[in-house]
Amino acid sequence: MRACWLVLDSVGCGAAPDAADFGDVGADTLGHLFEREGLELPYLASLGLYEIMRGHSRVVPEALPLRPGAAACRMTERSLGKDTTTGHWELAGVVIDQPLATFERYPADFIDELEKRSGVKFLGNVAASGTEILDRLGEAHCLTGMPILYTSADSVLQIAAHEEMFGLDRLLRLCEQARELLDEKGLRVGRVIARPFLGRSAEHFQRTPNRRDYSLLPPITVLDELCAAGVRVLGVGKISDIFAGRGLTESHPTKSNLAGMKMTERLWQQCGDRDSLIVVNLVDFDMLYGHRRDPKGYAQALREFDQWLGQWLTQVGEGELVCITADHGNDPYHQGTDHTREQVPLLTLHSPCQLKEGSDFTQVAHLLRQYFLRSKPGGGK
Repeated sequence: MRACWLVLDSVGCGAAPDAADFGDVGADTLGHLFEREGLELPYLASLGLYEIMRGHSRVVPEALPLRPGAAACRMTERSLGKDTTTGHWELAGVVIDQPLATFERYPADFIDELEKRSGVKFLGNVAASGTEILDRLGEAHCLTGMPILYTSADSVLQIAAHEEMFGLDRLLRLCEQARELLDEKGLRVGRVIARPFLGRSAEHFQRTPNRRDYSLLPPITVLDELCAAGVRVLGVGKISDIFAGRGLTESHPTKSNLAGMKMTERLWQQCGDRDSLIVVNLVDFDMLYGHRRDPKGYAQALREFDQWLGQWLTQVGEGELVCITADHGNDPYHQGTDHTREQVPLLTLHSPCQLKEGSDFTQVAHLLRQYFLRSKPGGGK
């Protein structure tokens, strides 16, 4: 049995019922791109995307015929958050009842201890976007060698440093120390993110693709259940980072959507005769275009994914499961630079059970259990 679960990072489909609680009334990542960028996604439409958007977004292209075996619905996050960690964990079956910790500034005693352990002093300790913080403090970092520590509206601690002057290995070790200290102090921060960059001045600073995420250890998810049942679970992109390596047989990190799509295709062809699930995160939508409020780039990335999808679907056999969804929104037309609290699409091919419109994200975990475990001893019914 083969299955592929693709997470299009941040590709939301309209404000969630509780969007006002998050300051996201009116957010609609896909809807605004259809309306203002003339977006058309025929292969995603063949899985039901247009049907689930109609009546929710103001502009939706004309309906296209559905593929045999296609089914789609909208899902609403139940966890209290709108970030990568809570979204992916809920998709994998874990609802976060208490929001992960967020900070405007990290506590002084935490910073003091981290500086003592690492032997460095930090710049920043403020909430800011990734590009803004480099404009403000990048040159000071290059002059002093002091790494930049910052956060955002998400549950993250981010450390930026020059990849050559500070050193990538040194930055990654510093982030590992930060993760260890957060866990020791019981600070439930979702991710520590290493943000290496290059350049010599504010006009030329650019983040490199060598980002690395260090996640809070998740509870048991459906990925653990599948591994225990003998299913080969292959993570592509930052899946291993998001789940702290838990529930995976193999990890295949990639640094772009294109590399992730190529890896997905290669692994699909190599699955062989063992039950296999490929779990993919395509991050460019969020990292390169959503946070940077670049709608044209976002729309073009979706077009490129859709064209790839049309070619790859020809390799999917009868009864093989495809599941395409998202973890949150990041409307490039919304104010600010943070994620947006949105519903997400669930597009499937050969779903083993009927989809439930408006259900929470754990529906994905249910689908995977039904597909892989229902015929195994002790599996789902």
